[in-house]
Amino acid sequence: MNILFFLRPKSGVTYLTLGNSLRQGLEKMRNSGYTEIPVVDKDGTYAGTVSQGDFLWKILDENFTDMQMAEHTPIDNLVSKRNAAVSINTTMEDLLSKAIDQNFVPVVDDFGAFVGMVTRKAIIKYFADKK
Repeated sequence: MNILFFLRPKSGVTYLTLGNSLRQGLEKMRNSGYTEIPVVDKDGTYAGTVSQGDFLWKILDENFTDMQMAEHTPIDNLVSKRNAAVSINTTMEDLLSKAIDQNFVPVVDDFGAFVGMVTRKAIIKYFADKK
């Protein structure tokens, strides 16, 4: 089965761009309701993810007292590669193995550009319906 059937396209996904401020990241995360979101660079290449915990530890480590401090702090140092991206040609079985440890699986094209993501829920539903 082609994973594109399960893809949430980039246009329908909450994501951040390197250079966004900590405040912008927190606002997008809060509005989306997600606990972890993808990050792309200025060219649209997948850079990694940031989580609520990443934001929390940064705020505590830097001893932020108000959100004005967060406006001048870029998210760039918070980005983690813990959610490894897959190619659009990946199999559903490979997606399942990634989804065991990730809430979502980022999908990139042949040039590394972020094209969207497949959620763990969509993967589990596929395998449950398959039986």
